[in-house]
Amino acid sequence: MRHPPRSVLLAVTGAAALVGAALVPVVSASGATPACTVQYAVTSQWDTGFQGSVTITNNVAAMSSWSLSFDFAGGQEVTQGWNAKWSQSGTTVTATNESWNGSLGTGASVSAGFLGSSSGSNAVPTMFKLNGTTCNVDAEPTPTPTPTGPPATGSAPALHVSGTKLVDAGGAAHRLLGVNRSGGEFMCVQGYGIWDGPVDDAAIKAIADWKANAVRIPLNEECWLGLSNIKPEYAGANYIDAVKELVTRVESYGLTPILDLHWSYGQYTGNSSGCSDVHATCQKPMPDAQYAPSFWSSVAGAFKDDQAAVFDLFNEPYPDRATSTTAQAWQCWRDGGTCPGIGYEVAGMQDLVDSIRGAGARNVIMIGGLAYSNDLSQWLTYKPTDPAGNLVAAYHGYNFNTCADASCWNSALAPVAAQVPLVAGEIGENTCSHAFVDQAMKWFDDRGLSYLGWTWNTWDCSSGPSLISDYSGTPTAYGAGLRDHLQAINP
Repeated sequence: MRHPPRSVLLAVTGAAALVGAALVPVVSASGATPACTVQYAVTSQWDTGFQGSVTITNNVAAMSSWSLSFDFAGGQEVTQGWNAKWSQSGTTVTATNESWNGSLGTGASVSAGFLGSSSGSNAVPTMFKLNGTTCNVDAEPTPTPTPTGPPATGSAPALHVSGTKLVDAGGAAHRLLGVNRSGGEFMCVQGYGIWDGPVDDAAIKAIADWKANAVRIPLNEECWLGLSNIKPEYAGANYIDAVKELVTRVESYGLTPILDLHWSYGQYTGNSSGCSDVHATCQKPMPDAQYAPSFWSSVAGAFKDDQAAVFDLFNEPYPDRATSTTAQAWQCWRDGGTCPGIGYEVAGMQDLVDSIRGAGARNVIMIGGLAYSNDLSQWLTYKPTDPAGNLVAAYHGYNFNTCADASCWNSALAPVAAQVPLVAGEIGENTCSHAFVDQAMKWFDDRGLSYLGWTWNTWDCSSGPSLISDYSGTPTAYGAGLRDHLQAINP
């Protein structure tokens, strides 16, 4: 998608009045120290919302990661949070550690805050669980449950291109069938974290339970490179380590990670501009020559020994909206440089392929076409040169796109798929239904091609679209189409 369906930069409306903090007392029947203690406070409140905080203290053995859960009883909803990854399913709220505050030693404490909407009494939660252990009571800690179902196996296949197919190390054809996991492209640049929602074992297992075998992970070049406009806790080594950790976890469940440069630097205010900001806060028409090659050289260096990882060069190019002719747009797409209508120096797809190969990586590379990756009409004509021979054409298809039916797919996509592997890196619809994705999946299935649904996030499926209503994998009405299909073809 050109934009994520929401931004976590939510404005608080109404006059906020400071109120006395509502604290949950630490309860101990016998006076012994509980396994963990949680203090919950309402620090300010207004007509339609409030600000809250939790302070967690670990009183047992040190832990390298933590997850706190509690239930609201008054219809409250978390709308924004900090110092933790906040999510809510029904009445249950979950806060999991950020990459930089997961370590919690014996006797150590960590605090996190949030904004919430409320109406009525704004009742204080009465029970808190830390990694499955009930806090504020005398109880021996219980171990975190081991996820049931298919175990993590470390079986993500090493991939390469053979003719028109992606194949594994043994030469068997391998289709990429899965989901996108948005968040890494926007949370860091907006200053609120790295991932949008949990990416722990349970969260990845939920994706695997849909019988997916691939996860596309959108990234932000400024966060990866640690530029000065990004908060240090979400930038540079911290961001890179979080990406590496997620890739390792994804692969441990046999899922192919697809690393996608989603948002990039460069000021563009022309036709179809997503923002006027020079920074990587929206989808730009093309990657920039200043930072994008360095981003891919660094990513390639980090994953060159991992042939299971796939690289997606640039989310959704649209130089055709800036330039006056189709030929100019495709030339800009491949060669970069000074492109008509784009005010910054552009890195072409050939530049980025060269950056990856120059770093010693032979990983499979996906490349989307024009019109937000919806137009592949001249992809073969302008295909970059790759000494490794591992290029894949990437298509994005939504019900509201120009090329969104079998007639167009037959004329524009089938010729490409006859010469190189073709992956639909994003398919989706904004109808809270799945009539379009059903049609798309059938067309791609009939030709043995790959596709991934947008997106594994708990947003409003009519504006997103989003596949799930919670991170345990409960599908939306739209997501049910993808889930049921994947489970049917991969029983």
